Formats: sequence, C-alpha cells, structure tokens
Amino acid sequence: MKTDTQKDTNCILVEDGGLIDKALEEGVRKAMLQHKKDGLPVVVERDGKIEWVKPEDLGY
Repeated sequence: MKTDTQKDTNCILVEDGGLIDKALEEGVRKAMLQHKKDGLPVVVERDGKIEWVKPEDLGY
C-alpha cells in the first residue's frame, strides 16, 4: 500500500529525470577516468557491435 510520501516510478522519472541523468553522467565519467588512470580498456557498444576502447582513446 502506498503512502502519501511515496512516489511512483513514472513520477520520479518525470520530476527528477534531470538529476538522474546528471548522476549517471558523473558516474560514467568517474569510471572512465579510473580506467584511464589504471591503464585499462573499456568495452562499449557502437552501431550494434562490441568494441574495446584503449585507455588513451577514451577522451576523458
């Protein structure tokens, strides 16, 4: 049973979507910087294909 203070998922996405997007972007940025620092490649999907990106090519 929902209380008055609980929001449904759609409401959260509509009202707080920008904050969620910013948090995701910052998390990805931090992960990419850590990979680059550690000299580790990253796996990405481009045009339906899986690719390994070298740390020096990450662009962060």
